[in-house]
Amino acid sequence: MISLIQDLTGISYDWIAQLIAFAVLVIVAILLNLLIKRLILRLFANISERTKTRWDNMLVQRRVFHKLANIIPMLIFFIFAPEFPELTILIRRITSILMVWIVLTSISAFLRVINDMYMLSSPRVKDRPIKGYLQILVIFFYILGIIVMISVILGKSPWLLISGLGAMTAFLLLIFKDTILSIEASLLMTHNDLLKIGDWLEVPQYSADGVVTDISLHTIKIQNWDMTISIIPSYKLIDGGFVNWRGMQEAGGRRIKRSIHIDISSVKFCNANDLQQYEKINILRDYLNKKKEEIDRWNKEHNVDENSVINARKLTNLGTFRAYISEYLKRHPQINNNIITMVRHLTPTPTGIPIEIYAFTNDTRWVFYESIQADIFDHLLSIIPEFGLRVYQYPAGHDLKHLHSEYNKQV
Repeated sequence: MISLIQDLTGISYDWIAQLIAFAVLVIVAILLNLLIKRLILRLFANISERTKTRWDNMLVQRRVFHKLANIIPMLIFFIFAPEFPELTILIRRITSILMVWIVLTSISAFLRVINDMYMLSSPRVKDRPIKGYLQILVIFFYILGIIVMISVILGKSPWLLISGLGAMTAFLLLIFKDTILSIEASLLMTHNDLLKIGDWLEVPQYSADGVVTDISLHTIKIQNWDMTISIIPSYKLIDGGFVNWRGMQEAGGRRIKRSIHIDISSVKFCNANDLQQYEKINILRDYLNKKKEEIDRWNKEHNVDENSVINARKLTNLGTFRAYISEYLKRHPQINNNIITMVRHLTPTPTGIPIEIYAFTNDTRWVFYESIQADIFDHLLSIIPEFGLRVYQYPAGHDLKHLHSEYNKQV
């Protein structure tokens, strides 16, 4: 090639002829690369749009052939390297390294196509992503590629470097520590079905609370309820622990666990007038009839005067209120009674006696759940005075003003 240029141009200096030959080679390589990308690949893209298959469209979108086409210029330089005797070894080593890199990026893009095709193959596979495993393959190919590139630079066989990896094990473990931990975490989560795309995850140590949108080898992406994005390392998720609310969603019930604090001084035994008022409440009639029969029978069997405050059994306004809440929840159309429903006392506190409602709504959606819970407590708080009970709350300005006015009246 150089001799041809010397004949055509009449140049007698070898280095000038080599420079011109190298420039011609660069121009030919660039033109050939543009020809392939502008004509052949564009033609392939147009054909792929008309076909019914998806894989060819994915190959175009991920630019697999576009990346692979970059190997053509490198091959041209590799083939014509002997035309430059002083630079032959350097040119071939550089082009070999670049060709290895081009192949690696093409393999990476092709594996992304495999992941895209897998995710589109069926709606069920979204729960079991393979992205992490494909990333392991990418890492494996890149390690092999780096070994080949180092062997090209040193002019040694790749097998020599691979055989020396045993001595570099500790060094490699240090470099790829996070990757190894991530592989272990990914396998653990997949094998035990701990995490899927679409799960509602709560990770307190990272202030993350939202839906899992992506699972990769190294990271878990969570879109929080305030639309921010949290990126958490896979192994940190296993190491620190997390809450997965999938079980709640699959069970078809979201838990209500909230208390109303009752002023203890308002708790009392029910008298005849109280019971007469309570009997007007439809959902309490059966309870009151059974309870009164049970109490009358017990008092007679133990020969106890029913008017005795200490010895006789009597209904209380708080117990009746608890019974009302239980019956109310049983009849509520948005409470899932297939799961445990309970109304209980908690330990009395300086702020009164807590009456806790433990139940599950049949709608797990956040907005609807909050609405159902609010409706229930709105109703209960509004009817508490009907049972002669008071809700405990710290004195506010209105209460102090009322006490002051009462004091002035007495004075």
